[in-house]
Amino acid sequence: MEIYKGEKKRKFIEENAIGHLFSFPIEEYMEVHEYRRDDWIIQEGMRPNYLFYVIEGKAKIYITHQNGKVSLINFINESEYIGEMELLHDVYYTKGIQATTKTICFALPITHYRKKLLEDTKFLRELTKFLSLKATNMAAKYSQSLAFPLENRLADFILQTADRGVYKEKHVTVCDYLGVSYRHLLYVLNQFCEKRYLLKVGRNYEIYQYDALHSLAKVIENK
Repeated sequence: MEIYKGEKKRKFIEENAIGHLFSFPIEEYMEVHEYRRDDWIIQEGMRPNYLFYVIEGKAKIYITHQNGKVSLINFINESEYIGEMELLHDVYYTKGIQATTKTICFALPITHYRKKLLEDTKFLRELTKFLSLKATNMAAKYSQSLAFPLENRLADFILQTADRGVYKEKHVTVCDYLGVSYRHLLYVLNQFCEKRYLLKVGRNYEIYQYDALHSLAKVIENK
């Protein structure tokens, strides 16, 4: 993880201003954090010291069950918050947040901003919209397993998780997230390769036909 300093920080803040989301100046204590793929933005069970706002990149949310099994439960994309539940609740079990690609976030230190944020009606209004959309998307994800074939859901998943055109997620994680068997997943992946949507390179897959995957994923988006 890198924390931007000096001119690099100033320029990034100027080019990606988010002051319109708040009723008070936030630049004084705000930091800019850059995470590489697989870096942990928040460790599971550890309360974060920051409220994050994603400017660039993607991340995944994980949870560890009582039996030790680790499950992928959702994604975080640009213009979304990380750590908002910890901001709102004094007691909250923190999920693990891991960068899927290079991810750059604004980081607002909770020690400096918590009271102001919780009293800022403009921020709370925007946060309410975000949480409402997040809940709707989570509900939609669970309904997709019944409504759409694996081809559509897998295409959407590959586009969500690919890093610079390369898909490299573990099959067991994908099976758990999409609710499919290992055999079914491999069958559809092989179909994608036969149709030249993907090219298998070692254990990873390079996206060869973005348009084909987008066409399959769009069916879910237009549900």
